[in-house]
Amino acid sequence: MSAILILLIGIVLLALGYIFYGSWLAKKWGVNPDRPTPAHSSFDNKDYVPANPAVLMGHHFSSIAGAGPINGPIQAAVFGWLPVFLWIVIGGIFFGAVHDFGALFASVRHKGQSIGVVIEDNIGQTAKRLFIVFAYLVLLLVVAAFASIVAGAFASDGGGSFFTTGAAITENATAATTSVLFIVISIIFGFFVYRKGAKIGISTVIGIIGIIACIVAGLNLGINISANTWLIILGVYILIASVTPVWILLQPRDYLSSFLLYGMMLAAVVGIFGAHPTLEFPLFVDWKLPNGNTLFPVLFITVACGAISGFHSLVSSGTTSKQLDTERDVKVIGYGAMIIECALAIVSLIAVGVVWASYSSGDLTNPTKVFATGIATLLQAVGAGSEAVYKTAYALIILAVSAFALTSLDTATRLARYMFAEFFLSPGETPETVTGAKKVLTNPWVGTIITVGIGIALAFGGYSKIWPLFGAANQLLAGLALMAVAAWLGNIGKSNKMFFIPMIFMMVATITSLVLTIIGKVKPIIAAAEGATAAGNLLQLFFAVALVILAVILVINGIQTFAKQAKGQITGDAKIIEATK
Repeated sequence: MSAILILLIGIVLLALGYIFYGSWLAKKWGVNPDRPTPAHSSFDNKDYVPANPAVLMGHHFSSIAGAGPINGPIQAAVFGWLPVFLWIVIGGIFFGAVHDFGALFASVRHKGQSIGVVIEDNIGQTAKRLFIVFAYLVLLLVVAAFASIVAGAFASDGGGSFFTTGAAITENATAATTSVLFIVISIIFGFFVYRKGAKIGISTVIGIIGIIACIVAGLNLGINISANTWLIILGVYILIASVTPVWILLQPRDYLSSFLLYGMMLAAVVGIFGAHPTLEFPLFVDWKLPNGNTLFPVLFITVACGAISGFHSLVSSGTTSKQLDTERDVKVIGYGAMIIECALAIVSLIAVGVVWASYSSGDLTNPTKVFATGIATLLQAVGAGSEAVYKTAYALIILAVSAFALTSLDTATRLARYMFAEFFLSPGETPETVTGAKKVLTNPWVGTIITVGIGIALAFGGYSKIWPLFGAANQLLAGLALMAVAAWLGNIGKSNKMFFIPMIFMMVATITSLVLTIIGKVKPIIAAAEGATAAGNLLQLFFAVALVILAVILVINGIQTFAKQAKGQITGDAKIIEATK
């Protein structure tokens, strides 16, 4: 199959989805550019700060992308390229983009608060607290995993030397140096744009030049620190970054880092059109693989961010909604960013097709390296087989993926501290109005310290025991977010029918996956009464059971909510929330 044809068909379909379906949703839901957004009505110069739409798109896209749209499609490619491609396109247009768009819009209309508050206002306080507990646990796992991934990507052994130069510089040391310098460039960019009124266009050009300078510096000077030391450094970094006003670091860094991903995607497109490869991997393998995995539900859990991801609803309703300058930008950022992510997922699918022989034989398995090898191979072909082109492209792709993992890391920490505080607040309360124990628990530093402490502790050894459940947990989160937005739209008299099929499908897929996990863990637990394997299986079994119970309770709450709405009743606490009008 021609890689160019796959890419063109995918991009055209995704673009049509954005133009027609996205616009239809905006009209149905009543997006109003004249209505003040929380960034203005709740401006605090810390979390609520209006952002230029290009800057906010950079933050949102950088935060939701991470390594997800790369890892998921590559891992799912074992079923064949066609089912993965179809799910990316259909899932992206009708599931993922609707999910992200809806979560962002609902949060904007709920004073920039999280999906947990949307659930409280439209389903009930008990459902809200159950959702927040679940979402917070997922975020802890994200913090632990991404801290471990970043530390692994940065860690290197320079033979006792803190710095290395020349040929001794490893890819990890290059990524570490570039990323540290990149943070400095971002802070400078934010200062001049937000405090000195520098024009965004000129500042962007200078910022991109700064990125290039950081890369050049990283290629010539490497920082050598062990993985454990990096974990401590990252813990301190995310502790500070997640409570720092967004204009200082989050907005500028995410905006500038998005150009790394745009550049990586552009390079991939150049490689695809320049090398015009024919992908030698199967159209469809089988409904059931030799390892026992079946296309349903495994495909729809594994592709994850490439089609739909619950983590996106937390970003949409956590940081992005607090920075939206006007509702005019809801569609382009909420729906549009997901469409771009789907395009990246298609590029990832093509990348694994380029190296299919090595991937299918097991010689090349790490998804990030599969992606980097595939794209670098294409660019090498364009560059007349130059080994230098291959090595440079490979190093820069690894660097870009590492940068996005770091972006997702501190965004997840900020989201976790938002949700930690919201758990203790009742309807109408804010951290500024409560007293006593609630005042302490809703303090930003308290939630952040607890989150970072647990997350980094898990990263030092333990998160991998429950990480296999992340896929199902993340997709379950998406189903619950779809339910929350549908409940809100029903309360305000807007059409919510477009949510029911995605919501039901994601609930069924995730619960099926969790039940299969439970069944799969019972046997080894019985067979192995002690040891690390038994401990890991016990932990996974416990979390899988807990997630199923949580899902069932929330689904029951959702069914009751929709049944009441069908009778014309207002549900939850929506009647007392001005933002839902």
